[in-house]
This record gives sequence, structure tokens and C-alpha cells, in this order.
Amino acid sequence: MLALLRTRRWLGFTALVIGAIVAFGLLSAWQWSRAEQHRQERLALQSAAESEATPIAAVDLGQGVATADEWRPVVLDGTYLPGAEVVVRKRPLNAQNGFWVMSALETQDGRVVWVNRGWMPAGADALATPPVPAPPAGDVEVTGYLRAFEDADADRNDGLPAGQIAAPATALLPNVGAIDQAYVQLTSSVPAQESLIPLPLPDVDEGRNISYAVQWLLFAGVAMAGWFFFLQREAREDAMADSPADATPDALADAKEQ
Repeated sequence: MLALLRTRRWLGFTALVIGAIVAFGLLSAWQWSRAEQHRQERLALQSAAESEATPIAAVDLGQGVATADEWRPVVLDGTYLPGAEVVVRKRPLNAQNGFWVMSALETQDGRVVWVNRGWMPAGADALATPPVPAPPAGDVEVTGYLRAFEDADADRNDGLPAGQIAAPATALLPNVGAIDQAYVQLTSSVPAQESLIPLPLPDVDEGRNISYAVQWLLFAGVAMAGWFFFLQREAREDAMADSPADATPDALADAKEQ
């Protein structure tokens, strides 16, 4: 086998297999790191969601939503601003396309906060803005999760019908003087609202990444086993070719006569 490994063909094949094993190992390590990241996200989401709702005025938003405050339950009292409402397009739920309904609410302390009131299905015409259920009139108490705005450029709204935006981003929402550090994803409202489905918590699971990590390790094992199998088979074939048992009867008779 050692002599076979010193051939140019096997040197190249061995280098190729080693490169594949290293690549599979790196991909496995990356998937393990992603799994750990998702595990931390799941634990943080679970911890935040299980905490007691606090008035939004008591949350120090600073320059934005801190990681510890993402998905923190908050409560706010106030009234919805008339006409301050848009829908966020292309937001599927349960494999059905639809919209998020964003409404601006003025709190009792005078701040304006965007509230994601929930989901509604898209109509037959995806380019048309469907009728949006009106928010409760008068004083309301909204409980929900604190969410960070998405990043988006203002030109993402170009060409969209009136009343639609491409993402819940401060650059895309109407300018109604709302706070730009966070919005609230509604879970309940008093009085209750109708015809909208509150958004569920995201399903964060590290199991898929763990499965991928194990698969890459299995690929590395297959590469090593395949390399050894082909090396052993070729070495055995070379040995059989050099063995006297492989000689023909005529060749053996000629050898005896000599």
C-alpha cells in the first residue's frame, strides 16, 4: 500500500479526500455553532415571553431594543390615531399569504407607538389593499411583545399601492411622530379587536442544525471509508496480478522448460 500511495494518482486522490474531509468538518462545526445560536435564541425568547408584562414607559429603549428586551411583554394604554394605519405585504401565516396590520397608538403619556395588530389574509388581487378592520375606538389597553423595527430603505415602497409597505421599518412607515426604537406586536386588546389573528411566537428550534452537523460528520466518515476501501482494493488487485497463481498454464510450462 505504501508504494501505491507514493504514486502521483494516489497522491492527488488522497489530497482531494483530505480536502473534502476538512470541508465537511468545517461545515459540521458551522452547523453546531448555528445550533448553539438558535438554542440561545430559544432560551432568550422563552425567558422574555414568560416574564410579566410591564408598562412600555418603564422600558429603557435607549437607542433601540436591547437583546434582553426583544420579545419582552409590555402593556400600553391610549387611543389609536385615526387614519394612521398601513399593511405590511407578503407576510404569510400557516402557508397562506397575507398582511400585517400596523396601527399607530397614542399612549396616555403622549408618546405614539406603532402596534402590529395582527394578520389578515390577502385577497384575490395581490396588488390591491384589502379592507382593513378598524381598530377599537376610544381608550384601549394593548398587551404585546416589544419588537425591533426591520432595516429597509425608503425606495422599497416604490410602486406599492397606497396603504401598503414592504416591511415594518421606520423608513417605510408614515411619519406620525411615533417612537423609532421599537414597535409592539399585539397579543391581546381591551376592548377586543375583531377579524385579525394575533401573530404567534416564532418557532426557534436547533434540532435541524444538529441534524445537518451530524450529516456532515457522516459524509466525512464516508469519505475516509471510501478512500481506504479503494486503496485496499487496488492494492489487492496489484498483488494478485503479481502472484504466480495468476500465470497461465502455457507460461508455467515455458518456465519449466527453461
